[in-house]
Amino acid sequence: MPKQPSREDRETPTQPPSAGVELAVRSGLAEGARAACVGAALRRGEIPPDADFDRFLPSVHQGVSPYFWTPLAVVARISSWFRDLRVSSVVDIGSGTGKFCVAGALATRCRFAGLEHRPALVGAARALADTFGVGDRVTFSHGAFGERPVPEADAYYLYNPFGENLFGRPDQLDAVVELSDARYRRDVSAVEAFLEDTRPGSYLVTYNGFGGDPPPSYEGLFADWSTPSLLRLFRKRDPTA
Repeated sequence: MPKQPSREDRETPTQPPSAGVELAVRSGLAEGARAACVGAALRRGEIPPDADFDRFLPSVHQGVSPYFWTPLAVVARISSWFRDLRVSSVVDIGSGTGKFCVAGALATRCRFAGLEHRPALVGAARALADTFGVGDRVTFSHGAFGERPVPEADAYYLYNPFGENLFGRPDQLDAVVELSDARYRRDVSAVEAFLEDTRPGSYLVTYNGFGGDPPPSYEGLFADWSTPSLLRLFRKRDPTA
């Protein structure tokens, strides 16, 4: 999360959304059965319509999903990269409502940990993980980046997590947390320093960037321009190799 809202924003899936899931979700099934249907589609490698997944978010956070939460088409592409690279653990910095972590856990066998500075979103994310039955592989912690240790993982995910600091007040989620130019610069610098200290072989995935640049020790492996914002994967070189 997030990108600047725009009326021209669109979602371009890497494959067509699953019509069968869309029909099932709209056919009057109970909520538990609907969640099971969406989850099964993600496990099969399909891409359900985002609206069918977002219905399990708190209503106040459903409408902002195109701007703040990772699209399922993007989750699917990242999941394919993780499978190819045999990634087993992922940290999402700025995990929001947990959409990326929960959908990723459904699409892969990875363990996910999310770090989020809004306590209400942490609660929503934990509820989402329980709804989809992935609470054994997905955890969420409350705290701003730099306030608590970031778990060591194979891969780190950043969906422009500090961009909201630069939005005008009408485009921000709320006024619960500090949002300012100064915090933006502070958080971006902290992530750049953190990436310097990750172990060789670590992966970094950015969607719509993070406001800074990966250290020179990171080499770009994959990029996807077909997604609504640029999606990139980097690997940290081993200096002894």
